Amino acid sequence: MTTGAPKGENCLVDMDSKAGDLFGAEDAHPTGTGGTGVLAKLWLPKGLSVSGAKEWLDRRRVSIRPWASFVDQRKFSKPRNFGELCQRVVKNVEVYNSNYTFIFLGLILYCIISSPMLLIALAVFAGAFYIIHLKSLESKLVLLGKELTVPHQMSLAGAISLPVFWLAGAGTAVFWVLGATLFVIGSHAAFRQLEGSDLDELLMEPV
Repeated sequence: MTTGAPKGENCLVDMDSKAGDLFGAEDAHPTGTGGTGVLAKLWLPKGLSVSGAKEWLDRRRVSIRPWASFVDQRKFSKPRNFGELCQRVVKNVEVYNSNYTFIFLGLILYCIISSPMLLIALAVFAGAFYIIHLKSLESKLVLLGKELTVPHQMSLAGAISLPVFWLAGAGTAVFWVLGATLFVIGSHAAFRQLEGSDLDELLMEPV
């Protein structure tokens, strides 16, 4: 008795092709017209892309200064006067801007991880935005005679998830992150001595 099931090598080939279909995203399209794999469903709206974020992070990582030098206690001292303080802050922010960026991102990540309610609020926001955007792909969403663009959709998702963010104390978290960032970055920029090359650049600048 014969069946239509593939055997032997044909079965392996068939399984490989299925695996390729499952994870293939080469033909992915937001409307679902291209690609049938799982990864084909994981798309982002126009203007937001994983490749763009990765490229931005890569540029930051390339320009980052060594962390050993960044936290070297021997290179910290009290500025002699207000003028030197201003020079240090301006120059150190320019030199260590990538390091400061990762510190800021790290504080945001810590704040989110340490607050379960904030994680839930972010999940509600992401879910609301995802559903709204899917609906906009099926048919244009119009509000007060205007089509809802991606920023409008994000604003609507934010309005929907606002009560959850309020319960999660998002306002307090934002002020904590900003305050901690200003304190850490401000302290480092003010007390970190300038390198010799940085001092030469300042002396060569026209008054």
